[in-house]
Amino acid sequence: MTEDTTGRWRGWRTAAEDALYGPEGFYRRPEGPAGHFRTSVHASALFAGAVARLLCRVDEALGQPAGLDFVDLAAGRGELVTGVLAALPAEVAARVRAHAVELADRPEGLDPRVEWLTVPPKEITGLLFANEWLDNVPVEVAEVDPAGVPRLVLVRQDGTERLGEPVAGAEAEWLARWWPQAPEEGLRAEIGLPRDTAWASAVAGVDRGLAIAVDYTHTRDTRPPFGTLTGFREGRETAPVPDGSCDITAHVALDACAEAGEAAAHKGSALPGARLLTQRAALRALGVTGARPPLTLASTDPTAYVRALASAGEAAELTATGGLGDFGWLVQSVGIPDPLDEP
Repeated sequence: MTEDTTGRWRGWRTAAEDALYGPEGFYRRPEGPAGHFRTSVHASALFAGAVARLLCRVDEALGQPAGLDFVDLAAGRGELVTGVLAALPAEVAARVRAHAVELADRPEGLDPRVEWLTVPPKEITGLLFANEWLDNVPVEVAEVDPAGVPRLVLVRQDGTERLGEPVAGAEAEWLARWWPQAPEEGLRAEIGLPRDTAWASAVAGVDRGLAIAVDYTHTRDTRPPFGTLTGFREGRETAPVPDGSCDITAHVALDACAEAGEAAAHKGSALPGARLLTQRAALRALGVTGARPPLTLASTDPTAYVRALASAGEAAELTATGGLGDFGWLVQSVGIPDPLDEP
């Protein structure tokens, strides 16, 4: 962080942008996100395997093109794209153009087949997959003042807050539509407009295929009254302080993003567009169920039983109620049928 920002009052969007992605920002630190929190990608290789199966379904829907794109958006240190490439059938892997999108430098030893980018590619034919990206797109925070007026929350580098100007313009319109607040002092909301814009831009880069965003989420009828802004450091939740020492995150209004993505993806197709489902439902549709292996396997093949039992435990974590299974999946089809539809 630069010295001149230490005592300056700024909106949360600008402060978090600097804290996360500035020259000394959290996401540029050498240990990467995995050093501070555990995503589905880190929880089990089953997640990358499921994404690989999804990419194969997209490939089939596209008619097995000569070039099949896989875009890992917010790639961290390339864990997901590496796992997907390893899990693909050889015939599909030979046609895949793998892209990892991340602001940090390319990790040493990453598979040379992976193109490392700072922005998503355009003209994608295949699958764009954004795992826990939108929650780190910084947003403004609004709080209702004693007169019942929503005002922007300003913050200093040490995390001290005060109220600023009333929310106005497009941000006020977004609040009114997607997160209306009662005139009760202290109620808070995160203004998700930058996330809508970011998601629409990513979807617009897909010519044909599928775009998926996976994140903590809430919908218009379940918005938390005091917002969700928080921090993570070394595996523990902490106060959000915009000094580069911690992750700063907030749950995503995926319903608002879905509408923005629909508009970006509409290219004259009458095929299904955006829908929301839980990670539990999505992974089950891709064969990750958490079912325990039959006990008979323990006597006929003990080694296989132990492996299957471990896999079932990992699957249970990925689909758990109250945990990773409650994540939202925003699924946006572009010119193909929804490959997550149950047969």
